[in-house]
Amino acid sequence: MNKIILFELNEVPIKIINYYRKMRPQSWLAQNMDQLRKFETYCENGGHISPWNTWPTLHRGVTNQKHFISDFNQDLSEVDQEFPALWDVLAKNKFKTGVFGSLHSYPPPETQGHYSFYVPDVFATGSECFPKNIELFQDINLRLSRKSARNVDSTIPYKDMFRLFGKIGSLGFKPGTLKDVASHLVQERTTRWKTVRRRTYQSVLSFDVFFKLLKKEKPDFTTFFTNHVASSQHRYWAAVFPDEYEDLKYDKEWIERYENEILFTMGKADDMLRKLAKFVDQNPAYKLMITSSMGQEALEAEPIETQLYITNHDAFFNQFGIEPNDYRFLPSMLPQFNYFVKDAERFKKQLDTMKINDHLVNYRDLGEGRFSIDLGQQNLKTTAIELNDVAVSLDDSGLQNVMIEDKSNATAYHVPEGHCYIYHPSFGHSVMSEMQVSTREIFPTILDNFSVSIPDYAEKPTETILS
Repeated sequence: MNKIILFELNEVPIKIINYYRKMRPQSWLAQNMDQLRKFETYCENGGHISPWNTWPTLHRGVTNQKHFISDFNQDLSEVDQEFPALWDVLAKNKFKTGVFGSLHSYPPPETQGHYSFYVPDVFATGSECFPKNIELFQDINLRLSRKSARNVDSTIPYKDMFRLFGKIGSLGFKPGTLKDVASHLVQERTTRWKTVRRRTYQSVLSFDVFFKLLKKEKPDFTTFFTNHVASSQHRYWAAVFPDEYEDLKYDKEWIERYENEILFTMGKADDMLRKLAKFVDQNPAYKLMITSSMGQEALEAEPIETQLYITNHDAFFNQFGIEPNDYRFLPSMLPQFNYFVKDAERFKKQLDTMKINDHLVNYRDLGEGRFSIDLGQQNLKTTAIELNDVAVSLDDSGLQNVMIEDKSNATAYHVPEGHCYIYHPSFGHSVMSEMQVSTREIFPTILDNFSVSIPDYAEKPTETILS
């Protein structure tokens, strides 16, 4: 049995890793690639693939046609019973388990049990986690994530920084990290567009907190999720690979500004991997497993000047005759807007009539009063809104055509192919495996490593991944 660190590098395809190695030959990935066991992964989900349905497939060993997880903040009580996540299975089998940021990990278990630590994802509706001293960081992290969902909030959160200052030692922030963050904030004063890197620095700070917990608790199994590279790929793939587009509508100035952003975000991921590899070298009972649940590739796109968002929740629901106390905003990934509504039937009946520029608004009824509304209409010259065949002014609707500062569209989007790399100091030279591994196979392979019985619904383990 090996202890396992599952580093969840969201949506990063092999192409980006190879590009980074070529451009940064002194990086940890470039210098250690020959020693990694390497597999291309493939997500077998049906329909539209996204991180909120592909990670449950990896974590639970079944596709979305069985787990039916399609959005954040669904009620997962039934699926947790039928297809529990890796961390729940291992904790219930009395293995020390740590969770940090993995999707659909909210809410935390009611009792700590065999969990060494438990910090839910940034779409959590509350900051509960343990150990208790992490809740201050989680609270600030959640609020910063909400503020920088599409355009980064460029204000400096002095109050939050002051609150964290007294907790630097207990949370694990490294002096080098704090110096790096301070240097970045100075750079923003002269180069304002670099505020886009704040998303990455949230992951950097989160990693420091995670790494201290890892070294202190030394769990048998732990996860760490980061989305910072995926976010950069979506926005700036066209700046790095402009030749992949038949009709690239971004100008030379935009390309030159953002052409190094994916390298920057990969550099921070590489720093994390270097530290984890050193930890594994010093603690050879561990193996480092670096994986995605899918990947990305180029997508034809044009610059976005504006997108239609709900910016005033109370005004939006006022159209439906719903009072502020009768609904609750739930975290989601823009341009989706998730809500809990007390009078779900009434809301649904009216939402079925809502049109924007003569097109019905697309939404999903997630059950139990939860709704996910899709907006984000781009570059609208006019915005005609109707509800129950009655025109609603844009000012009264709670909607707004929000200016997009970096004009970035989704220049890359999801594909089923991802990666899985394994590091251990005992490994010799390794080449890329010709075998494509289903993401469903990660679940049984990890359970098998811990000699835990594999449920009948799961695949057989792929021995070559961890052996």
